[in-house]
Amino acid sequence: QVQLVESGGGLVQPGGSLRLSCGASGSIFSINVADWYRQAPGAQREFVAQITSGGRTTYADSVKGRFTISTDNAKNTVYLQMNSLKPEDTAVYYCNVFGYITRDRAFNDWGQGTQVTVSS
Repeated sequence: QVQLVESGGGLVQPGGSLRLSCGASGSIFSINVADWYRQAPGAQREFVAQITSGGRTTYADSVKGRFTISTDNAKNTVYLQMNSLKPEDTAVYYCNVFGYITRDRAFNDWGQGTQVTVSS
């Protein structure tokens, strides 16, 4: 069984930075696709960023140029570096990871969410 544990959220002033982490514990054979989503109060969960095992990245238009998604395969960890934060970035951020526990046993799990609040 795979558990995804997120950390790094908090309160930051506009223009500030945070780095979110999503660590996958358990026996991991590979991480193939990792995404970050966010959900603001009263809103639907929305896509933020994606990275594939080949290193291809995709970003929502609202975060392009400010956020960077990356992985550390040795640590089975996915990161989201968030710079130039704006009040509209305030949300609970969730990671979603698709990968394999063994060569033929896949997993697709969500983290528990971490709160990011951008306010002066």
